[in-house]
Amino acid sequence: MTEPTRTERRSASHVLRASFVTEESVYGVILVSGMIVVAGAHGDSSWSTFWTVTTTVLVFWAAHLYAGTVAAHGMDDHRMVGLGEAFRHAFRRSLGMLTAALIPSFILLLGATRAVPDSVALWTALWVCVGVLAVLGFIAFRRRGASVLMQVVGALATAGFGVAMILLKAFVH
Repeated sequence: MTEPTRTERRSASHVLRASFVTEESVYGVILVSGMIVVAGAHGDSSWSTFWTVTTTVLVFWAAHLYAGTVAAHGMDDHRMVGLGEAFRHAFRRSLGMLTAALIPSFILLLGATRAVPDSVALWTALWVCVGVLAVLGFIAFRRRGASVLMQVVGALATAGFGVAMILLKAFVH
């Protein structure tokens, strides 16, 4: 097996940045966090919370995909953007919303299968959301050439949304 070329590696990192480190990713993690808080406020099990999160993320993702396709279709910079091109662009941008839900959903499944207690799964999924938000914030500031201090500040500020969800859960609970 041959090693990927520099262009292929750059392309893979570009796809990662274009698909995962987006506002859709941040929004997706905050959405997942909010759904965990709401489900937890009703005393739902990890299994129920998993399905609530999964269904909600899929519906929001489909709506976002549709809205992005409609918004990008038509004239743009004096050229016609076809429906297929608009869909592909919206699909690539919206992938972050789906990928953002993967890790917390896996943790919820651990609770659903009784590998860990429900409360541990719910709280761990929330804290993982904080960590994912911190990573997204750090990468976003890093790729903009910010200083290390600003990268850390960006990570903490982005993670702050997750901490706000945890405080909300603690308050509601």
